[in-house]
Amino acid sequence: MNKDRAVQLSKNKDSYGITFNAMASPCEVIIQSTDKQLAAKLGDIIATEVWRIEDKYSRYNQYSVCSVINNNAGDSVAIDEETYLLLNFAEQCYQLSDGLFDISSGVLRKVWSFHDAQASEDNNDNFPTEAQVKQILTNVGWQKIHFDQKQINLVKGMEIDFGGIGKEYAVDRAIILAKQLTNSPVLVNLGGDLAVTSSRVNNEPWQVAIEHPDTDNNHISKADMIVSLKAGALATSGDARRFLINDGKRYSHILNAKTGWPIIEAPRSITVVAPQCIQAGILATLALLQGTNAEQFLEEQEIKFWARR
Repeated sequence: MNKDRAVQLSKNKDSYGITFNAMASPCEVIIQSTDKQLAAKLGDIIATEVWRIEDKYSRYNQYSVCSVINNNAGDSVAIDEETYLLLNFAEQCYQLSDGLFDISSGVLRKVWSFHDAQASEDNNDNFPTEAQVKQILTNVGWQKIHFDQKQINLVKGMEIDFGGIGKEYAVDRAIILAKQLTNSPVLVNLGGDLAVTSSRVNNEPWQVAIEHPDTDNNHISKADMIVSLKAGALATSGDARRFLINDGKRYSHILNAKTGWPIIEAPRSITVVAPQCIQAGILATLALLQGTNAEQFLEEQEIKFWARR
């Protein structure tokens, strides 16, 4: 295990908090129990599972399943059942979004450069030409990928990236493990994508703060929204800190997989509540991909959501 990986345990009035870092995010687990041994065990189990998923599916890890698949584009690569199920979910998202959500679109990062906490001045040097976008777009297209329960085959030059679903999947896995270990109420929060096993003691809801999209680069919060959550999951998607300014126009890091260009006129932030975190996350992302029609898309799904423009 990475020597920098550590789990911290802290005692509160009627609960324990467990913190660790994973998937480039601060992570937190809260268990409403005064049993220190139980809390420590829960923290270790959940952190280990989240790190396992990170190691297995991160494109930043040269030994991950994702990297092995990408590095062998043009050849068949054996996959296990877990990977098959994630690929199958990615295909469902592709079909549901009419091709707007495509895990092969990660290669667009080779021409688009979005960084956290972008400065407000123009970034003309990081802005691609139409020819560059058109060229890289030839390596995008889920319909070109072939896979079954045993193997996957990418066209040479293509890549896949599980980043759009990995964190939410890890939240759901953590909730499953928490329920197996204890009946005490548990909240799992991985960088703002979260879920709970149940309501708090006495059927009280969890109070969850949603960061405002205008929070500044020092992460000083501006009028957080508080959401009460008794069951299920919550995920937020947006472009508060990752965007480009070119000739005075703001471009989101949310890219249209069909055109290779940023989605325009989408909400700054969308928060969705759903039974599972992976559902909440993908619905928030799919809504952003609708641009001006984001709210209408979510209303048609008949789910609870909050959009900020």
